Order: sequence, then C-alpha cells, then structure tokens
Amino acid sequence: MASPLVFSVTRREPVLVIPAKPTPHEFKPLSDIDDQESFRFQIPVIQFYHNDTRMRGRDPAGVVRDALAKVLVFYYPFAGRLREGSGRKLIVECTGEGVLFVEADADVRLEQLGEALHPPFPWLDKFLYEVPGTGAILNCPLLLIQVTRLSCGGFIFVLRLNHTMSDAFGLVQFMRAVGEIARGASTPSVLPVWHRELLSARNPPHMTHTHREYDKVVHKNGTINIPFDNMVHRSFFFGPQQVSALRKQVPPHLRTCSTFDLLIACLWRCRTIALGFNADEEVRMLCNVNARGKFNPPLPDGYYGNAFSFPAAISRAGKLCENPLGYALDLVRKAKAEMNEAYMQSLADFMVVKGRPPLEVVGTYLVSDVRYSGFGDIDFGWGRPVYGGVAEGVVRGIQELTSFYIPFGDGIVVPFYLPSRAMEKLRVELHTMTTQPKAKEELYDATSKFTISRI
Repeated sequence: MASPLVFSVTRREPVLVIPAKPTPHEFKPLSDIDDQESFRFQIPVIQFYHNDTRMRGRDPAGVVRDALAKVLVFYYPFAGRLREGSGRKLIVECTGEGVLFVEADADVRLEQLGEALHPPFPWLDKFLYEVPGTGAILNCPLLLIQVTRLSCGGFIFVLRLNHTMSDAFGLVQFMRAVGEIARGASTPSVLPVWHRELLSARNPPHMTHTHREYDKVVHKNGTINIPFDNMVHRSFFFGPQQVSALRKQVPPHLRTCSTFDLLIACLWRCRTIALGFNADEEVRMLCNVNARGKFNPPLPDGYYGNAFSFPAAISRAGKLCENPLGYALDLVRKAKAEMNEAYMQSLADFMVVKGRPPLEVVGTYLVSDVRYSGFGDIDFGWGRPVYGGVAEGVVRGIQELTSFYIPFGDGIVVPFYLPSRAMEKLRVELHTMTTQPKAKEELYDATSKFTISRI
C-alpha cells in the first residue's frame, strides 16, 4: 500500500466577510420544510481547481472574498443568524454580521491528491477548518468558506452550509453568483427569491398524505441496528456496463426506468442483505425528490430554500432480499411518484402539527442524488473544477445510513460507511448482481483502486 500523503496547511485567522453595502435588518422565517429536525446540520462541499495561466497574478482567496462580499448584498440573509421562536420555528435575523472566511496555503500540488478525486477525502479537515464555536445551528455564521492555495498554483474551495438555509440547488445558485461576480459581472444572472411562505403550513394545517418517512418504528430485537465496530468507508463505481447488467434483470415494463431508480433498488436490496436484517423486520429506502418542477406554477426562478422531500419505499427485509430486483424497483418508483405539490404542502402541515420530527433512521437507507445539482459548473475565473460537489459521501452523524450519488466520468460513485464484515458482503452482492453469465461485467471499487474479478 502507498504511504499516506503528508503535507501541511498554514491558515490565517478566520475573518467575517460582511455585505459590501448596507442591507436591511429584518426577520425572515424559514419555511416549514427548511426548519425540520433532519435539516438541522452542517454540510460541506468541496471544489478543486487547476492553475490557469490566464489568471496569473490573481489571488483566488482574494477574488473569492471580494466577490462574496458583493454577492451578500443580494443574499443578505446568509450574513445573518438563525433564531428559534415558539414551536421551534427558525427565523433568520438579518444582522449583516457576515459569513466566516478562512484563507490558507498548502505545500502540496493538486495532482498529488490523486488522479480520481471523489469522496471520501482523508485529508478534508486540512481544507476545512472547523472554527471552534461556530458549528451550531442557532446564533452562528450560516456559511464557512476556506480557500486554500496549492503549490502548483491551483486552489481548493470548501464551503460549509447550515442546511436549513438551502438545498443543493439553492447553494449552487449562490455559488454560481459568487463565480459570476468574481468573473466581472455586476449582478447575479439569477436574482435570489426568498418567498419561503410557499413551502409553509396552511392555516389551519390540513394533512392529505401519509408521511411514512417519519414513522416511529419500534423493534423488539436489536438486529435492525448497525453495530458500530470496525467501520469502514468505501466507494463503488457504476458505469454503463454495470447499469446495463442490472437493467437486464428487471421486467421489460421497468427497463425504461432511470439509472438512479435502478441503482437505488439494487443498492437498497444489496445493503439489506449485507446487514443481515431479520426477515420480518421493516426496512425503508428514502430518496430525495426535487419539488421545484412539481408545483403549478413551478417555484419561482431564484428560490434558494430547501425544496425536496424523502418519500419512503418500505418492505419487510425478507421480501426485499428474496424477490428479484424488479420488486425493489417497483417500490422505489411508486414512492417517488407520490411526490407532488399536494404532498409537499401536506408535509409542511405535518411538520407543524407533529412538532418537526426527524426522519426515521431505524432500518433506513437514505439516498441523495447530487448528479444534476451543478457543482461541477462553478467557475470563479479558473475554469470548471476537477471535482465539485459533496465533500463527504455520507451525512455526518448518520453516515452509516446514507449515500450520495456522485457523478464520476461516465458513471456514478456511491459511497458507503458500514462495518467491515457487512462491507465485504455488500461487495460480493454487488459483484454478483453486476456480472452476467455470458458477458463478464466488472464493478470498480473506487476507493481501493482495483477491479473486482468474478467470484
């Protein structure tokens, strides 16, 4: 095995970047989708940029910092602080205090970090300084940004977001605005729209759907919980060959399904087998579904709040594992089909009536698709990133339950965090499902950098 990469990072003291012009002091409530319990966490994204000779003499940290101050004039709620009102309602006090910014230098070249950049990144903490006392949800900066110059002339941009403020599409809209200003624009091409009332509860609330993703599940035995011993983090790559092999395993009427749905079904089934749940235990798959186009009229361009939900596909573990892949795929498609404007409105009402409960985690596999969010298009003047997107392939705190689906070359990388024994079982199951009897298919383990041969 290669020796771990050793390098040092020198940081300057964190500073607060405030809007370049005075902004209103006002109180802006988040929506009842934004402020649910399961969104009250910090999520990091990371962007890697090559040196660009056209930008000779330009300091990426200074360029980003200056553009950030100008963009905060438009996105001034990000410069405020969250307060909690009655009923745990979250409200942004637009104080203009600013967002945290860290400038740093690393004695490492971009190419030393690896040819194929994707999560997990073992050295993430070097490029994201968790400033002490700033990671809470309330009364803290809503964004933390670190720009680290590399010895090759490239740089790394890392942003930590308070997830209650925005989803991936909203964050990309903000980052794109920073890029546009950094490249010389005077205003963002898409102006921000607040209007969080569009996704807030009605008065009185009126639930019209059953939101199984928030069920309170009680199990009589402990087999449903993942043992936290010898945990490992591994990513798997699925290319056209693997997707083709899976598609041939489902009935003809399901073969036109999306690649995302097909992989969700496969991975939910294989993960359930790997973890060895009892046959009568209830397991569920939650996947994010963007609601922006589900409304009539659609949510306005520029809306940067959270606008998605996690409809649940639910099965007994035994039925999921024993049935062909088409069984899981059908459940996934039916769950996603539930999501529409009425579902989102009912969910907002549900949050207020039920006290903003968290998503159910017992027996859960939670999937977020970030392939089309647009992180790979963010340009601060140095061109598109080598990699742009989530900095961690799982969600901190519930990493054993979660996976992000990340674009990578002509395929998709899916990270997992599981006990080593379960990870090996998952590897075997995935290999079996992506190997055809007459045409050998290969599953590339994107973390270990080797090709898994037929077992």
